[in-house]
Amino acid sequence: PYKYTPHPIYNIFGDQLEKGEAVKNINKDFHIDLSGKNVILFFGYVRKYKGLKYLIDAMPEILKSVDVTLLIVGEFYEDEKITYDHIKKLELEEKIHVVSDYIPNEKVRYFFCASDVVVLPYIDATQSGITQIAYYYDKPVIATDVGGLSEAVHDGKTGFLIKPKDPKSVADAVVKFYREDLEKKFSENAKEEKKKYEWERMTEAIEELYEK
Repeated sequence: PYKYTPHPIYNIFGDQLEKGEAVKNINKDFHIDLSGKNVILFFGYVRKYKGLKYLIDAMPEILKSVDVTLLIVGEFYEDEKITYDHIKKLELEEKIHVVSDYIPNEKVRYFFCASDVVVLPYIDATQSGITQIAYYYDKPVIATDVGGLSEAVHDGKTGFLIKPKDPKSVADAVVKFYREDLEKKFSENAKEEKKKYEWERMTEAIEELYEK
């Protein structure tokens, strides 16, 4: 016997903060000033399959239409110089900030609460816990339509699903998100969607299996 249940939300990083308070904490602890800026977030270990390159490649096209700042936050499992050189080559040093380090649990919420939308440009994936962290903080997600990501991200409702390895697809989704002012709508939907991922659902599934 088996019972399908989704990956629960991560609720270990502390309560949600007001965006302004999160921005102040990032400035104090990481010396990055995000005051009054549109912020998109890439969070988690940086590995080739995460497709960060395609998000960076999308930034020049995004910036033609919307003034945004990209936060890249997480430990690098590849040569981080490749990423820094890529940013420099595209002359994006003022628009992309990198925190290439392990983030303590108590500071994870700063980055999610300071951002408008989380972007997962993965080349391939089974699933990503980053979506569940984003939903815990009521944040929309733009993700590639690979692996199980489409099971959690509902296109046009809690975010957008886009093509992998396609900077234009990334850019189009980010621009549409801001141009159509979708943050509030998507955030409300994410708040509702996360009810599916409560730990109680996992507990109920285990109890149902046990009873069989």
